[in-house]
Amino acid sequence: MQANPAAREDLQRLGVPRVPAVAVGDRVVHGWNPEGYAKLLGVSYAQPVTFSPAELARRLDRVLECAERLVRAFPESALDVIPPERRRTVRDLGYHLFRVGLSFVDAMDRGELPEGWFEEPAPPEMREAAAVASYGSLVRGRLQGWFQGVADAEFERIVAVYYGPQSGHELLERTTWHAAQHLRQLYELAGRLGVAPPSPLPIAEFRGLPLPEAVW
Repeated sequence: MQANPAAREDLQRLGVPRVPAVAVGDRVVHGWNPEGYAKLLGVSYAQPVTFSPAELARRLDRVLECAERLVRAFPESALDVIPPERRRTVRDLGYHLFRVGLSFVDAMDRGELPEGWFEEPAPPEMREAAAVASYGSLVRGRLQGWFQGVADAEFERIVAVYYGPQSGHELLERTTWHAAQHLRQLYELAGRLGVAPPSPLPIAEFRGLPLPEAVW
């Protein structure tokens, strides 16, 4: 998500480093906080049903599994393609998707999630699709091991995220739909580039998540 130049200037004036944020005059709510947005705007808001951490973990693993298989299907000639919607190669998009998943356990372990983690390009050694997909497999393994040994109380802990403090549960939800959104983008790029996905887009796993309507 990116703000236009005028909006960025307004946010900087209000002391907000980046979106998401909602501002009314000199009042601002920073971070993913729908309840705070509603109070700021003076509208009613009903908190949607949130999936359990176990269900979110299952869905995140399914998203990463589909991404791993899809990335392997891209020929090397397609990996340097940059779509007009975002200055990020197909290779970097695949790597970023897996880095989003890994960011959850890294953030829970460190108690913070800096913005720079999401700006990392694929390392130079990940030139081939198989290397990026193998990284995704390692990420899935780390996540699975973490979820197997975690206590329920961990999801109540607050993490210092760059867009505002989040509980572990809230961060897991955002991580899941963040990865799912990029999976949608990978499937769209596969269609543009004539790459046959090894399996259909797992739309059922997206139901109930706060995904934006637009793919980009």
